[in-house]
Amino acid sequence: MAQFSDSLSHLNPSQRQAVEHVNGPLLVVAGAGSGKTRALTFRIANLVLSQRVDPENILAVTFTNKAAKEMKKRVEDLFAEQQSQSEFGKPLAALKEYEQTKLRSRIYKTITKDLWIGTFHSLCCRILRFDIEKYKDDSGRTWDKTFSIFDESDVMTIIKDIIINKLNLDEKKFEPRNIRYAISNAKNKAMSPAEVEQEQQNYRGRVIADVYTHYLNRLSENNALDFDDLILMPVKLFRQNEQVRAYWHKRFRHILVDEYQDTNRTQYDLLTMLTTNGKSPKQFDDWAHRSIFVVGDADQSIYSFRSADFTILMGFQQDFGDGREDADTESMVKLEENYRSTSNILELANTLIDNNTERIDKILKATRGEGERIYSYRADNEIDEAEFIVRQVETLLRRNPDLSYGKVAILYRTNAQSRVIEQVMVERQLPYRIVGGMRFYDRREIKDVLAYLRAIANPADTVSLLRVINTPKRKVGKTTVEALVRASLELGVPLWEILNDETSVKTLAGRSSKGVLAFAEVIKKYREQLTTMPASELAQGVLEDSGYLDDLKRQNTEEAENRFSNVQELYNAILQFEEENSGEDEDQSLVGFLAGAALASDMDDSSEDDNRISMMTLHASKGLEFPVVFLVGLEQGLFPSFRSLDDPSAIEEERRLCYVGITRAQERLFISHACERRLYGNREIATPSLFLDEMPENLLESNTVRSRAKRWETSDISKPAAPKTKRSMPQGSGITDWVVGEKAVHDSFGVGQVTHVFGTGKKMCLAVKFPTAGQKILDPKLVPLRKVE
Repeated sequence: MAQFSDSLSHLNPSQRQAVEHVNGPLLVVAGAGSGKTRALTFRIANLVLSQRVDPENILAVTFTNKAAKEMKKRVEDLFAEQQSQSEFGKPLAALKEYEQTKLRSRIYKTITKDLWIGTFHSLCCRILRFDIEKYKDDSGRTWDKTFSIFDESDVMTIIKDIIINKLNLDEKKFEPRNIRYAISNAKNKAMSPAEVEQEQQNYRGRVIADVYTHYLNRLSENNALDFDDLILMPVKLFRQNEQVRAYWHKRFRHILVDEYQDTNRTQYDLLTMLTTNGKSPKQFDDWAHRSIFVVGDADQSIYSFRSADFTILMGFQQDFGDGREDADTESMVKLEENYRSTSNILELANTLIDNNTERIDKILKATRGEGERIYSYRADNEIDEAEFIVRQVETLLRRNPDLSYGKVAILYRTNAQSRVIEQVMVERQLPYRIVGGMRFYDRREIKDVLAYLRAIANPADTVSLLRVINTPKRKVGKTTVEALVRASLELGVPLWEILNDETSVKTLAGRSSKGVLAFAEVIKKYREQLTTMPASELAQGVLEDSGYLDDLKRQNTEEAENRFSNVQELYNAILQFEEENSGEDEDQSLVGFLAGAALASDMDDSSEDDNRISMMTLHASKGLEFPVVFLVGLEQGLFPSFRSLDDPSAIEEERRLCYVGITRAQERLFISHACERRLYGNREIATPSLFLDEMPENLLESNTVRSRAKRWETSDISKPAAPKTKRSMPQGSGITDWVVGEKAVHDSFGVGQVTHVFGTGKKMCLAVKFPTAGQKILDPKLVPLRKVE
C-alpha cells in the first residue's frame, strides 16, 4: 500500500499528534465538535498500515451501537481509499462499482473483520460467549454460553415476583423499581448481597440483600444475565481466572476508548485489567507494542445518574500518564479546534463552562465564522414559549430554502416540557418526532416474538417461556401455568423439562394440556434445527407454526395491522443481520441476533434522513448536532433542576448539561425561559436560570432589552403576531442584601429560611424553604417577601 502518512496531512497538528502516538498511555481531551471520531479512526488505520499491528490485537470501545457502526464504516472507508490509491492510482470513488465492491470485500476479509469495535456491553457479551462457562460466582452459580440477556421489563417481572410472591412483602413499602435500582447500583459497585447488607445495617438493607440473593438465583436458573452483569461478570471472571485474563490481555494490545468521561468504576476495572493484566496502573511498565488511548471531555460528563464517574478521566494522568503539567506532558493531547459551531456559539459555551471548577482547562476554537448572535426569549408562560418556537421555525424555513424540518432540534430538561410544544406543533401542522421514546424492541409484539426465539435458543429461560405459553391464546389458563411452575420448583428442574414431557403435561394441565403440548412442540421443533437453519427461516417458521401471525390477521384492527407491520420489520432486521454477518467465521446464528437485539438502544432506531423536527431531552441530545437548536426552559428549579440546588457538584453537572445543549448547535441557537410555568399541576412564578446570568450579554439578542429593539426587528427573528397583555406582577421587597440562613416571610407560604442566593443585585433570586410549602425559588423584586427581624 502507499504510505499512509500521506493521508495524515488532512489532520490538524493536535489530531495528528494523537494519531501518530504508538505505544503507552494517551489521554485525548476532545472538545465538542473537535473531530474525535476522525482521530480514533485514523489512529486505528495508522496502527494497522504504518505500525503493522495485527487487526485482531485492536479493541475500540464506543458508548452506542450507532457510534460503533459509524466508526467501523469510517475505518473501512480509510482502508479502501488507501488500497484504491495504492492498487489503481486513483480515488475509490473513481473505480467502477463492481471494483469498489470487490475491494471492500477484500478489505473486510483481511482487516476489518478482525477488529473488535463496539460498546462495552456488546464486547463483553462476545467475551462471555467464549468464556462464561469458566466462571462460577461466590455462591456456586453458573451459566452457559447460550445465556439470554434480560431487558428492564424482564428484570422488573422477576423483582416484583420475588417481592410479592416469594417474600410476601408490601409492594408499596418496598417499591420494586427502587429495589431494582438499589441492586443495579450495587452491581455497578461490584458489591455482593452480603456487602449490601453490611453497608446498610437496617431492616431495609436486609430486605434489599435478600431480594438481591433471590434475584441472582433466578438469573442463574434462567441462564440469563442483565445489562449490569455483562460488564461485571467479565471483571469477576478476570479476577477469578488468571489464565483467561492473560489470554485477553495478550489479545488486546491496543485499546481505544471513546467518551471516556462516561465510564463507571466497573468499566474502568475491566479496561485496567485488559491493559495491565491485573497489575495496578502505576506498577505496570511493559508498554512495548501496547497502548491505552482514551478520548473524552470532562465538560460533557452528564450521566452520573447511570453511575458514570468523570473523575476517572480526571485521574488518567495520575493512574496511567506521566502526571506532568499540561504544557509538559507527553501523555495528554487536547483537541480544541471546533468544526461544528460558529464562534458566537462557542464563546457562549466556553464562558459558561468556565464557571465549573472540576474540569481540565481547554478553550474551543472556532474554524467557522462569527455567525448570528444567540437569541434569548423571555416568554410570558410555557404556551407563549411554545408559540415562539413555532414562529421562529416557520420564519427560518420560509427565509432559508436549504433549511428543512429535520435540521431543527428542540432540547429540554425534562420530558414533561414537551407536551405544550407538541400541542402547538400539532395545531400548526409542523412535523416532529420525540427522540428517545419507546424503542422498537420494547414494543409488545416484538417482545413476544423475541420471547419465542429466546426460548428456542435457551430453554432454561423461564421468563420467555411464560410470556408466550398462551400467546396467542391456547386455552392455557393461569391455574394451569401455576401448576406447571409449582411442579418445576418443587422438583428443582427448569420449566422446560416439564413442558417437554407429554406425560407430565397431561397430568398437570388436564384439559389445557392440548394447548401446552402444541406450544412445546413448536419450541422443540425449532430447537432441533437451531444450528442448521438460518435465523430468518427459523423466525419465519416460528411465526407461522405458533399461530402468532394468523392471530394478528384475524383481529382485523388498525392496531393489529400496525403490530403485524412491526413483526415484519423484525423479520427484516434478522435478514439485515444475516447480510451484515455473511463473511466466513461470522456469527449468523439466532443467538448472535438475539444478543444484538438485546443490546440495541433507542438511539439506534433514529434515522438521519427523517425530515421532522427533533424533540428530546438534553441527555438524549449527546453526540448529535443540528443547524438550528432551541434550548428551552432555563429557569431555576427546572434547569438547573430543583434536586441539584443543594449540591455544588450537582450544579456543575447541570452546567455541563447546558454546555452540551449549546454545543449541539451549528448555525443558530435560541434560548428561552418563561415568567411563569405550569409544569406539575401548579402555576408558579418562574425565576430565570442562573446559567442565563453566566452568558455574556454581548453575544445575546433578547426581546427584553429596548436598546436592541431596532436590531431585533431587522434580524430574521419574526415578531409576535400581536402584543400580549402583560399580567400585573406582585411587588416585592426590593431588598438586595439577602444572605443564606435569613428568615423570610411570604404572604401565602408563611415563614421560611433562605437556603441559596443566586446572582446579585437586580438579577438576584432566592431559594427559600418553607415548613409547609417546601422549597421555592423566588425573585424578591417580584414577590411579597420580607425579612424577619
